[in-house]
Amino acid sequence: DCASDYGNEKEIGIGLKKAFDAGIVKREDIFVTSKLWNTNHARKHVRQAVERTLRDLQLDHLDLYLMHFPIALKYVDPEVRYPAEWYYDPNKKEVIPENIPIQETWQAMEELVDAGLVKNIGISNCCAGLIIDLLRYARIKPSVLQIEHNPYLTQETLINYVKSQGMAVTGYSNFGNLSYVDLIPKAKTAPILFDQPIIKELASSKNKSPAQIVLKWCVQRQIAIVPKSNNHDRLAQNKQLFDFELTQEELHKISSLNINLRFNDPADFDLPIFD
Repeated sequence: DCASDYGNEKEIGIGLKKAFDAGIVKREDIFVTSKLWNTNHARKHVRQAVERTLRDLQLDHLDLYLMHFPIALKYVDPEVRYPAEWYYDPNKKEVIPENIPIQETWQAMEELVDAGLVKNIGISNCCAGLIIDLLRYARIKPSVLQIEHNPYLTQETLINYVKSQGMAVTGYSNFGNLSYVDLIPKAKTAPILFDQPIIKELASSKNKSPAQIVLKWCVQRQIAIVPKSNNHDRLAQNKQLFDFELTQEELHKISSLNINLRFNDPADFDLPIFD
């Protein structure tokens, strides 16, 4: 689950090439996603953006390319700064929107599929109203919606709608505020998800970690997950989800933790796309 905004696609590309060359995995064994950043929404910049990503990842195609946010920002030349991030001028802390409709960006992404540069296209961080509009003109419908998703932000109505339209859903920030403690002040004061009594009780009764309980809740809700960790043991643990089940009652109890608490919110940049 990559993105130009993460600033690490070159390093990932080096790692992938080493793995391919060593015969550890084949290209067809890996599903690679990346994302179009906000400053590249103009039709003329979309292909340039994916070609840069492909060079950095040392690949000839992506399996999935997502529109990172439904927000067009003023273009930043990669020779000036890459990744561009949110502020047009970091010294001024100024976000400058660009008058580019989502339709223009989506049609340019469809052309990437036509060109064989990406196999699937999708969207991220979108509300239902925007998705309903996009589906009215999309020649190639989004394959995936990626959203912030955890027991504090269940987004059930949105998820049910996009599933009814044949789209898969990927959830990021599966562990709630634990994903943002070093990034967002309000994450430091929010209740820690793993300390919730129902999470601790289920972890104890099933001899699993709190993380495994939360990830299993996601999986049983048919949400694809992209948990991250730099700890080898936790990485392995995050995959050990298929030797136990949560009952419907247990799933409901976890879902009842929902308080619509969002951490990855462009409203922090005066762009309230979820309000």
